[in-house]
Amino acid sequence: MRNFTRTLLGGAAAIAIATGLVGCSNASEDPAADGLQIVTTTTQLTDFANNVTAGTDAQVTGLLQPNASAHSFEANAADLELIRTADVVIMNGIGLETWLPDILESAGFEGTTIDASSGIDASEILAGGDHDHGDESESGAEDEHDHGDETATDSAGAEHAHDVEAESHAGDEHDHADEAATDSEDAEHAHNEEAHDDHDHGDENPHIWTSPTLASEMTTEIATGLASVDEAHAETYETNAAAYVEKLDALDTWIAENIESVPEADRLLVTNHDALTYFNHDYGITFIGSVMPSWDDNAEPSAAEIDTLVAAIKDSGVQAVFTETQLSPGTAEAIAKEAGVKVYSGDQALYTDSLGAEGSGAETYISSTIHNTTQLMDSWGETATELPEQLQES
Repeated sequence: MRNFTRTLLGGAAAIAIATGLVGCSNASEDPAADGLQIVTTTTQLTDFANNVTAGTDAQVTGLLQPNASAHSFEANAADLELIRTADVVIMNGIGLETWLPDILESAGFEGTTIDASSGIDASEILAGGDHDHGDESESGAEDEHDHGDETATDSAGAEHAHDVEAESHAGDEHDHADEAATDSEDAEHAHNEEAHDDHDHGDENPHIWTSPTLASEMTTEIATGLASVDEAHAETYETNAAAYVEKLDALDTWIAENIESVPEADRLLVTNHDALTYFNHDYGITFIGSVMPSWDDNAEPSAAEIDTLVAAIKDSGVQAVFTETQLSPGTAEAIAKEAGVKVYSGDQALYTDSLGAEGSGAETYISSTIHNTTQLMDSWGETATELPEQLQES
C-alpha cells in the first residue's frame, strides 16, 4: 500500500508551528533581489535546476535526498519553513508527488510552482514508437538511430506476471485510480497553467526523467519557468539550459550507440520496480517484469506474483535481476537466486528514483545514467564504449 503523508505535523504542535509560519513574511515580492530561492522535489530536478541556474545567485534546495524513494516524503517543520519562504517550487508532475499539494498548503506557500512535465504527453510518447537519436544529437554523429521498429518494450512472447509491460507500449491502460495524481490538478503552473490543467496525466508512469530526451524537455521547461519569475536572469537560464541539453543529446547518442550494438533479442530487463519505462522505450529494451508489481516502489509482490516472475525470467532467458539503490535488495536477490541468474546490487544497482550520494560516482543525472547504461551492457555480456569528451566529468 502506498504510504503518503498527508498531514505532516500533529496535534497542538502542528497548530502552533503552522500559526507561526503564517505569521511570518513569505517569499520576496522581488525574487531576484536576494537571489531566487528554489525548492525541488527530486534529486534529478535538483541537478537540472543547478545546471540551469549556474552563474546566478539562485539557491537550489532539494526535498528528497540521494538514495531516497521519490514516491513518498514526510516533511518536517524545517521543510515546511523552507517551502514557505521559497520563491519557486519545481515538481516532476505526472502524479509522482501526490504528497506535494498538502505540503504546499501546510507550509502556506505563495510562490510559483513549475511542473517540469508540462507539455509532455507520456501516453503519446509511448504510443508513437519512434525515437530518432540521430536528429537529436549535437555531437556530430552522422548515423540516425531509429528505434521505432526495434522497440520491444511490450514483452511480446514473454509472460509478464505483473502485467506492467503495458506501461511500455501504447493502447494498454492501468487502473491505479487510488494512485491518481492530484498534483497536476492542484499545483499552479507559473506560465502554462491553463494548458497544464487541461492535461490529466491520470495513471501514467511518472518516471519521465529516465529518458535523456525527456530530461531535455524538463530542463527547458524549468528554464522557461524560472525566466518568467526572474526576468533579470532569463538569458542566463536559457543559455545554461541550451548548453545542458547539448550534453543530454550527447548522452542520448552514446547510449543508443551502445545499446544498438546488442542484439535486440538480448536486450531484456528485470528490475525492482517499473521505473525505466521511457528509457526502455527509447532504446528498444524488452521489459520482462519487476519485483514490485507497479511503477510505485511502495507496492509489494504476492507469493504468486513472485513465482510467476521467476517463471518469466527462466522462459525469457534474461540473464540478470537489477536492484535499485533506493530499495532493499532482499526480494530481488531471492528471486535471482531462485531463477538462477545474476543479481546486480550494491555498487552495481541502478539509480532510478534517486541520484547517488556524494562520492558514489553517480551524483549527477548524467553520471547516474552512464552508470545504469554501463551495468545494463555488462548484464548483456558487453562493455560500454569510452565516453565522448563532452560527457567527461559530467
